[in-house]
Amino acid sequence: MKFKTIIQYYFMHIIKALSLLVFVAFLLGCTCSSSDTVERIPYVEALIKQMTIEEKVGQTAQITLDVITKGGGHANYGGLQIDTAQINDALVKYHVGSVLNTAGNRALNVHTWHHLISSIQEVATNDTRLKIPVIYGIDAIHGATYTAEATMFPQQIAQAATWNRDLVYRIAKATALETRASNIPWNFSPVLDLGVDPRWARIWETFGEDTYLISEMGLEAIRGYQGKELNCSTRVAACLKHFIGYSTLASSGKDRTPAEISDISLREYHLPPFQFAVESGAASVMINSGLINGIPVHGSYDIITGLLKNELGFNGLVVTDWADIENLHNRDKVAPSHKEAIRLAFNAGIDMSMIPYNYVQYCEMLVELVKEGAVSMERLDDAVRRILNLKYKLGLFERPFVEPSLDAFSDAHKKIAYMAASEAITLLKNEKEILPLSKGTKILVAGPNANSMRTLNGGWSYSWQGEGVEEFTEDKNTILKAIEMKFGKRNVIHVPGVEYDFNGRTYRDEHNVNIEAAVNAARNVDVIVLCLGENSYTEKPGDLSDLMISENQEKLAIELAKTGKPVILVLNAGRPRLIRRFADDMSAILQTYLCGNYAGDALADILAGDVNPSGKLPYTYPMFSNSLVPYYHKHSEESESPEGVYNYEGGVYHQFSFGHGLSYTSFKYSNLAVSHVEFTNNDELLVSVDVENTGTVEGKEVVMLFASDLYASLAPDVKRLRRFDKIHLYPGETKSVTFSLSANDLSFINAQSKRVTEPGEFALKIANLYKTIKLIE
Repeated sequence: MKFKTIIQYYFMHIIKALSLLVFVAFLLGCTCSSSDTVERIPYVEALIKQMTIEEKVGQTAQITLDVITKGGGHANYGGLQIDTAQINDALVKYHVGSVLNTAGNRALNVHTWHHLISSIQEVATNDTRLKIPVIYGIDAIHGATYTAEATMFPQQIAQAATWNRDLVYRIAKATALETRASNIPWNFSPVLDLGVDPRWARIWETFGEDTYLISEMGLEAIRGYQGKELNCSTRVAACLKHFIGYSTLASSGKDRTPAEISDISLREYHLPPFQFAVESGAASVMINSGLINGIPVHGSYDIITGLLKNELGFNGLVVTDWADIENLHNRDKVAPSHKEAIRLAFNAGIDMSMIPYNYVQYCEMLVELVKEGAVSMERLDDAVRRILNLKYKLGLFERPFVEPSLDAFSDAHKKIAYMAASEAITLLKNEKEILPLSKGTKILVAGPNANSMRTLNGGWSYSWQGEGVEEFTEDKNTILKAIEMKFGKRNVIHVPGVEYDFNGRTYRDEHNVNIEAAVNAARNVDVIVLCLGENSYTEKPGDLSDLMISENQEKLAIELAKTGKPVILVLNAGRPRLIRRFADDMSAILQTYLCGNYAGDALADILAGDVNPSGKLPYTYPMFSNSLVPYYHKHSEESESPEGVYNYEGGVYHQFSFGHGLSYTSFKYSNLAVSHVEFTNNDELLVSVDVENTGTVEGKEVVMLFASDLYASLAPDVKRLRRFDKIHLYPGETKSVTFSLSANDLSFINAQSKRVTEPGEFALKIANLYKTIKLIE
């Protein structure tokens, strides 16, 4: 296929723009009508006036790349090609407006991406009547997921563990650059779901359990992805997901479990991250695949149009998740036919359908619904307007593809990935200061996660379930390789004891269980680094029925502890697997989460003391499977009687608390002060504290401000995170940290589902310091 040059594209669109002036003359410019807040862009409005019903419907359809490609062999070696007949059917005959995903469930190199997407855009902008470019979308959730050359950064849960806003911004900015260099302008990220249930298979895709932490990190991700201007070859459109309540799992803990959520809970905990993200200008939103109170969210007018579009004022593009309109009929049984499912979802407020295969049926049925009056032309135009607006803002009409370049994949991005991993890894326990280790220490490295790049990255890494990682990471260091490089190969013995069966049917399969061999090897070393956790997974394939770590891994830990050698437990998992049966026997415990391609290097540097750990838990690490409560539980859950589930007979029923994380140095907090002991709704409240590094090495500390409403008309949470900052301190250095609060920052959702701050007393807490303040009327 012959490709046009960028100059030819500019010339073509100048001519096209001139031909549309007659329509533009009748428009009022980029203004909003009184009944519709969606921006009116003259160029887009002129296109809409020319479009047939069929062309409009096609714009709302999104298909997966597999539909329009063919060819054998690995895509990176030239086996993948555009299927001419299929692409003409989809784009020319049915006017499909969007393509997503990769082909063959594997990452492609930059040049393959350029060939495929430029070929798609060639057809869209040359062979269709109105020359409307396609918008391509991808799940680039911790780097350009499906690009072979991409930098794989820590997953979102690990980014949250850094508590470093700037790092999250820099990761998103680098991801945008590498994704756009792959010719993909739309990123299905960030996840703003509440990561509060540790059983969930997607908790590692979230920013943790706290609403404020999620909101802050989400804003940084959006800022990094989108920048100030979408029409830029280094930025991508963000997509907030999954609106809303997706992570609430009722009793099962399994992905897409129907949820029961009160309006109070929805607005108190789930809504704020999305609300702040919408206000920041996020370009698109993906809808929750599940059910809330028996209603599939994809068919809920109240949630999509009422809450998202009307109440929050979202004027961007709303897209479904994978095949979720079809699920209204196939799975949820709320629509007796596929046609009725389309009507239900489209009238609820869906703008684009991620079909991803049955586009012919979708397009033909939606055309029928419009012609029958079951879907109004106004609703169809609204959807098309939102889609074309985003294409216009991304500059796709002027520049539908960019030239391939490896310059975007820089060493600077790799340094950011390493820095993020080194700040995310969390030291949970360090008995007798066993860490850091001296350089000559003889080490046994054991456990199934010791020599795997797949487990360091997790799902959505070069392939959906992460099973393709090893194909692309031969030059990266596993934990074992990094320890060998740091401490010397002659000082390191590797005996796994337990290995994952990467060819097994599920991520849970294990084989080559030889615990005795690991125990025997321990006789000849000074210390054991035991790498336990999980294999890679996400979504339904990652469902589990037992939050305990696997029996084989538990037995390995117990038997190694019996050797009398110090055991440093390294937890490499996407969620906090229960370790209570052997945690007390571990000399040190580190949580690496899913820190990406440079996790091994960062961990080795922490073990050696070259990096001082500064990560903090973004969730509560549970001790028991029946005590899965977040830190912001109610007071009734803290009873010292058998009625309590958080404290039981005086015992704390979590393994590690939210925000926990140790350092190789020590910090002292003093001089907590507030600007107003009594304040009003109009006052700015300043809260300051001094933090001193009282140890012997430099370190980073996360300063967290919690607030407690002492009495309220609804039972208040015991405390809530309201502010945080991460600071660097040299030995002996003291810094003063000041936070600004308003009365609204201490608010809650009341019984009438309204956000209020009631007069009364509040306790402010930073570390072990408290202050009581009072809001007066």
